[in-house]
Amino acid sequence: MLIGEKLKLLRIRNNLTQQELANRCELSKGFISQVERDLSSLSLATLQDILESLGTNLKEFFSDPETDKVVFKKETVSVQESPDMGHIISWIVPNAQKNMMEPILLKLAKNGRSDTYDPHAGEVFGYVIQGSIKLHLGSDTHRIKAGDGFYYTAKWSYFVENTSAKESHIIWVSSPPSF
Repeated sequence: MLIGEKLKLLRIRNNLTQQELANRCELSKGFISQVERDLSSLSLATLQDILESLGTNLKEFFSDPETDKVVFKKETVSVQESPDMGHIISWIVPNAQKNMMEPILLKLAKNGRSDTYDPHAGEVFGYVIQGSIKLHLGSDTHRIKAGDGFYYTAKWSYFVENTSAKESHIIWVSSPPSF
């Protein structure tokens, strides 16, 4: 990527017009326009001034950004089976515990159940793909069937159990990660 193009993207991300950036750097709007189109070169000192006005520095500007992984293949899924509880947890996003949310695929055998999770500062979402479950949320119980979802703040302890005659499958997302 050319320097001008990268500066333009950074300016736009900071919600600044060319005139606003020029004013902050004591430059002309025309000069900013030429730099962004790579029609004019700039001194290192001027580049530092522009970057400072955009909330960054030379090191960050020229470092290669970490590319966030977007697609996760089935080969990277981590699986934990708990025969005594009758469930299989598949972590469908590897190392999701470092992210803001953690999605899993939970498979519950007939009469299977999840672990009981303690209250925490966060939220939980689930979607039943197959079968039907009971969601135990504090002292309340909710029946949820295939095609239905659930969402709650994790103010109470909670767990799910399979109430169908066949295996139940649930996409379950916790934020922050708690599985």
